[in-house]
Amino acid sequence: MHHVGYLLTEGFQVMGLATQAVFEYANKVAGHEFYRLHNYSVGGGELASSLGMRVTTAKAVATASIDTWVVCGVGNPLESPASAEECAFLQRAAKKARRIAGICTGGFVLAEAGLLARRRATTHWAFARAMQERFPDIQVEDDRIYIVDGPLWTSAGMTAGLDLALAMVGKDLGEEAARSVARKLVMHQHRAGGQSQHSEMLELAPKTDRIQDALNYARRNLKRALTVEELAEQANLSARQFTRVFTSETGQSPAKAIEGLRLEAARLMIEQSRHPLEVVARETGFRDRRHMREVFLRGFGVAPQSMRREGRA
Repeated sequence: MHHVGYLLTEGFQVMGLATQAVFEYANKVAGHEFYRLHNYSVGGGELASSLGMRVTTAKAVATASIDTWVVCGVGNPLESPASAEECAFLQRAAKKARRIAGICTGGFVLAEAGLLARRRATTHWAFARAMQERFPDIQVEDDRIYIVDGPLWTSAGMTAGLDLALAMVGKDLGEEAARSVARKLVMHQHRAGGQSQHSEMLELAPKTDRIQDALNYARRNLKRALTVEELAEQANLSARQFTRVFTSETGQSPAKAIEGLRLEAARLMIEQSRHPLEVVARETGFRDRRHMREVFLRGFGVAPQSMRREGRA
């Protein structure tokens, strides 16, 4: 039996508990109670979620009986940082547990406990930049659904916690079991793309019309090479001025932003059409199919072919 302990704090996001359904259905698929779930908090007792729903928790003890710890996030980790007691507990638990996961902003708790130092991690896209600034020793990847780095697992937004839990099932019980759980829950076994629930254009959110105009031009002309000089001309700026202003307003270099737009456009073409991947690559500005695959693996963590298979599932 595999014991999973959920570590909750006052004001936890109730969606984090939805991941327990993945383990519940994994037990049904396995035909026996492979997973046993427990709700804990540092002090024990009743806790209220962000919606006011109350959950009874046991007092958390760092024992070897818990194989996996799952830390649920709160609405704003910058306003509600982890307590010293939480951090101390997780440091002790990490020495005994098989793995520790942070769902959504729960990754901040792992970071504050020092568990993510010199590791790759992700969190909700709205807080990814803040995580990177506060914890520069973490390699924050802001467009991944979830990341596994050794025994540390982190997920993006709340629904991405479902993907993370399903990946745990796949690792524990095999991919066929995970596929069966995904079917029962009507979800993808491997969701296409990264944190693609938010638009790349919305995330860039430039402050001035001239940079927005350049981005609009880029999106309409992704098939072209799109040099900095060409984009700068759309903004009526010199190439040097454009690069400086663009980076200041969006937080990304022009090259990084255009790559993100190409990825988003290619992902949509793959999911919504039957065009060959060579055509998708050409129409969205990649050098060739191989180049597109390299960028997909770097940006999304999956190959274009995998997205197409998931889209047809």
